[in-house]
Amino acid sequence: MPFFYMDYWYLILVLPAVLISLIAQIRVKTTFAKYSTRRVASGMTGAEASQYIQQKNGIHTGLEAVAGELSDHFDPLSNTIRLSSGVYGQATVAAVGVAAHETGHALQHAQGYNPVILRTKLVPITNFASGISPILIILGILLTMDPLAYAGIALFSVVTLFQLVTLPVEFNASNRAIAALKESGRFTEDEMIGVRKVLTAAALTYVAALLVSVMTLLRFILLVSGNRRDD
Repeated sequence: MPFFYMDYWYLILVLPAVLISLIAQIRVKTTFAKYSTRRVASGMTGAEASQYIQQKNGIHTGLEAVAGELSDHFDPLSNTIRLSSGVYGQATVAAVGVAAHETGHALQHAQGYNPVILRTKLVPITNFASGISPILIILGILLTMDPLAYAGIALFSVVTLFQLVTLPVEFNASNRAIAALKESGRFTEDEMIGVRKVLTAAALTYVAALLVSVMTLLRFILLVSGNRRDD
């Protein structure tokens, strides 16, 4: 099978999805930067927003400051929310939005939100599958061993499933964040609009990641089926 066949499907399917993903990443960075300059009237910092939401919902999760930009995340293993320096101690629209979102993940974990449970179970399989599946597919094509190639496709489909399950997890965390901040009554309507824009931009990066994964899976399927036709 000529190598241009592989490039053909990559150019048609995967490359446009990758470009969309890059645009989404640029958008989240620019949106975060924009609303990182807009202070909230209440003076509530990202860390304080997280603490407020935790107290209102009766949970106690560790809260730490970490280095990096947009490195904010919730670690379910240690039950800790880690907020970047641009979020932890900053009283900006972007900071309270991101901190509330990560606290939304802590609420999901504490309340046994089903998509989070499924996503957690998929993590070790996904980590294994993402590394080995392309190798199996390429070897299957080169050695004309269809079972090997289809095993690779099956494993990569788990990666795509992981991306799919991630969407409701992320959107739900954002919805929890927006509801909690609005319920507090400490933020103006303009500030809440900014929070929504920051969280929407972040959510679109996960949509773009799913698109890349789906297009890559389709490319692999077409490569293997095309290889069979060429035999």
